[in-house]
Amino acid sequence: MSAMTVGILGGGRWGFALARAAQMAGNRAVVCTRRDTSDRPEGVEVTGEVHVLGARATLIILAVPSNVARPVATTLGDSTTGAHYVVHAVRGLSSEGLLPISAVVRQETPVKRVGALAGPVLAQDLLEGRPSVIAVASHYPEVIDSVKHAIASPSLRVSSSDDIIGTEWASALVGALLVGVGFARELGVSEPLIAGLMVRALREAASMGVAAGGLEKTFYGLAGIGDLMAAMAQQDARPEVAFGQRIARGAKSSQLAVEMGVRIEPIDLVPRVVNFAKQRGLKTPVFETLAAVIEGKGDVHEITAALMRS
Repeated sequence: MSAMTVGILGGGRWGFALARAAQMAGNRAVVCTRRDTSDRPEGVEVTGEVHVLGARATLIILAVPSNVARPVATTLGDSTTGAHYVVHAVRGLSSEGLLPISAVVRQETPVKRVGALAGPVLAQDLLEGRPSVIAVASHYPEVIDSVKHAIASPSLRVSSSDDIIGTEWASALVGALLVGVGFARELGVSEPLIAGLMVRALREAASMGVAAGGLEKTFYGLAGIGDLMAAMAQQDARPEVAFGQRIARGAKSSQLAVEMGVRIEPIDLVPRVVNFAKQRGLKTPVFETLAAVIEGKGDVHEITAALMRS
C-alpha cells in the first residue's frame, strides 16, 4: 500500500510517540499542537492549525487528556467531514456522564467512523522503535484497516476488536488500578498479594464495563489484563503508579495533580465509577478502597485493612 499521512491532534509525549510509530510504518505524520516541540522525533511535521489535519489526513488520532477531549473535538469538528476517521488514544472517560471518548467525538464532529487505541504499549517503546503491541477497537473494519496501515510495522503489532466500549472502559479502569499498585508497593505489600488484589479488581472492572455495554472478554485481553501486566512490570513508566506511591507517603491528590505536571485520570474517574457501580448494585470493594485512597479518607493502616477483608 502507498504511504499515507496520519494526522495527530495532541503534542504530548504520547502524541509524538504515535507519530514515530507512523514513521516506522513508512508513513508521514503531522502533529497539531501549540506546545514546545523542540524534542519531537526528526522528520515529524508540526502545525498549530487544526484544519491542516483535516485537509491532509483521512485518519486523525486524538491524543489529549480526557478533560479537554470535548473542546478539542469541537475544534476538530470544523475541519472534518463524514469521510474522515477519528481514533482516540485517551486512557480515560468523559468528565460528563462517563461517556467513552469515541461518543464525544461523534457528538462534536461530523465523523461517525471512530475508534480507540489501547493496550500495553508504552510511549518510550514507540519512540525508540522497540517491539511492542497495541490494540485498536472500532465497529468499522475500514477504521481498523486504516490504523493498521498507519502504524503497524515489524516493531509494532496491531491487534483489533469490534468492542469499542469495552476497550475504552478497560483502558480507563486499568489506569485507575495502577494507583493501587503504586500505593500497595510503597506500603511494602508483597507482590503475590498485589497480584491477588489486581485479579479481584479486574473482575470488578469487567462487571462495570459490561454494565456500560462492553464485553467481559475485552477486560482479559490487551486493553485490560495486557495493559495491567505490562504496567506492573514496568512501573516507573506510568505516572499513575508514582501517584499511588506518593499518596501512600502522605501527599494529597490535589497537590500532586499540580506537582506531577501530567494529567492523572484516576483522580476524577475513580469516585465517579464507584458511584456508577453503586447505582447498578455492583459490588466493587477494591475500587471503593481506591476511592478512599485518592480522596484521602482514612489512614494507610485502615485502607490496608479494608483491602485485606473486602
